[in-house]
Amino acid sequence: MDFRPRHPQQLNIAAVQTMLVTENHRAKFKTPADQSLACPCSVQMKKGNHMAETTAKSPETGDTAPSFSLPQNGNEVFSSSSLAGKAYVLYFYPKDDTSGCTREAVDFTALKPEFDAIGVEIIGVSPDSTAKHDKFISKHELSLALLADEEKTLSSAYGVWVEKSMYGRKYMGIERSTFLIGQDGKVVQVWRKVKVAGHAQAVLDAARALNNK
Repeated sequence: MDFRPRHPQQLNIAAVQTMLVTENHRAKFKTPADQSLACPCSVQMKKGNHMAETTAKSPETGDTAPSFSLPQNGNEVFSSSSLAGKAYVLYFYPKDDTSGCTREAVDFTALKPEFDAIGVEIIGVSPDSTAKHDKFISKHELSLALLADEEKTLSSAYGVWVEKSMYGRKYMGIERSTFLIGQDGKVVQVWRKVKVAGHAQAVLDAARALNNK
């Protein structure tokens, strides 16, 4: 007796039904090993509201500092390769021309001659554009290099682009943080959730201690 289906389509329908049952079974009983295949360090951007999620781990003392190349004020490009063999301060702040960020930038500018004296460069990073940086620098007479991390690539690499909460509303933003990088390109000291008052002086003291080793 011939058991072949009278219509070829019957075979295709049966095959599709079998595949769907198999896939549903796999999804229902997905193992932790299967779940671990997703990359934990990816950055997911949502267009329109510029929200992002990241699980990137913040560099710790002794870690090699992430490299970067970003536009800076003056519409130039600043690359970490230009800092080879030099110590530098990389400080992340939320937004140009806000009270806390202005105070921090003014404090670093006031101490810049002392940082220069020990050969330590100061670099600020925020998601603002280079045009906003230029206005910010001009308005407050700042003498710092400010990088435009509009895609949050460097902020994510340093683990400072994080979920925040205000009045019950959750959103993504910069966690005010500072990293002191040594001449060997490794992280020397980290400040997270920075309080602006006295912070620039604390970073200068740490840079001086590094210079005296």
